Amino acid sequence: MPHPEPIAKALHPAKILVINVSRIGDTLAATPAIHRLHTQWPDAEITVVGGRRRIEVMEGAAGVSAVRSASKWSVPFRGRFGRKPYDLALVYHYDEPLLWYALRVARRVVAFRQKNPDINRRLFVCVEPNAYPTVHFTEQFLRLPAALGLAGNDGRIRYRCRPEETAAAEARLLSLGFADKRPLIGLQIASFPTKSYRDWPEESFVELARRILARWPDAGFLIYGGPQERPRTLRLAAQLSPHAAHLGGELTLRQTAALMSLTDLYVGVDTGPTHLMSSFDIPIIGLYHPRHPASVYGPKDHPLDFSIDHPHRDDIDGEPRPMGDITVQCVFEQVEKALGMRGHA
Repeated sequence: MPHPEPIAKALHPAKILVINVSRIGDTLAATPAIHRLHTQWPDAEITVVGGRRRIEVMEGAAGVSAVRSASKWSVPFRGRFGRKPYDLALVYHYDEPLLWYALRVARRVVAFRQKNPDINRRLFVCVEPNAYPTVHFTEQFLRLPAALGLAGNDGRIRYRCRPEETAAAEARLLSLGFADKRPLIGLQIASFPTKSYRDWPEESFVELARRILARWPDAGFLIYGGPQERPRTLRLAAQLSPHAAHLGGELTLRQTAALMSLTDLYVGVDTGPTHLMSSFDIPIIGLYHPRHPASVYGPKDHPLDFSIDHPHRDDIDGEPRPMGDITVQCVFEQVEKALGMRGHA
């Protein structure tokens, strides 16, 4: 492979395609890489293709001209006729239909090494992925632009709220009677079902919230979540009533993000909304299982990161360590530090 620095200097792409069909966290994890592309080629039009229910988080991102939804099932029917509209494509992950689609529509394609040697031969640059979990997951995404000579290790997730979304969130808080509750704290109590061992116990969230209310009686809680964890989020909201507003399963990702941007603190387990929250300069306490430590999945380059790793290592071949080993006292101490940074003494 040629030295990457001359590659970047020789390229002048007018249209760039980024394919990243993933969950929320991995969709957001590509934003530092997209920022790198935009910084290098500020006049290029960057189109991002992602999953139907997640791609909305890329709307309005710096340098992103257009977003489109796709899946490995839909792309085989695309790009089979006409010229190649893209000068450069970056493809994340390993679904062959996505790679073949990129090769049909882009003159140069950069991707991680695939199992199919025929695909690898056709790549402009074939990148060796880092072994998991040796680096932060945003650094894995940065390897593709780095292979083109776009160096740097800023892995901060980038997300932008539109002004009208922020205004709508402010109106929502007013209608809920939460506009004056301070500190205003967001809670994300569940990951997705296949990684439920990353969930901090429901009763721990209840005890934490009650300690916070004992310390700050005017505090309010915004409870996030999706349809799958709705029974749990409803129970939590009921136990913290009238200090909690239940938002689980009721908002789009962008509506949730706008509300997140108005809070004073976030406490949540390792999941997509936690990555979304990490884009704001607001104190964040992520709770991380030893199989998914903060060094790999925590907020990268965040100025107000108070995240907590599980106190013990995990035996990957055995039963996962219980997240209840992270004590309420440990989390509350971080809450006090974080809110102190926001002027809530």
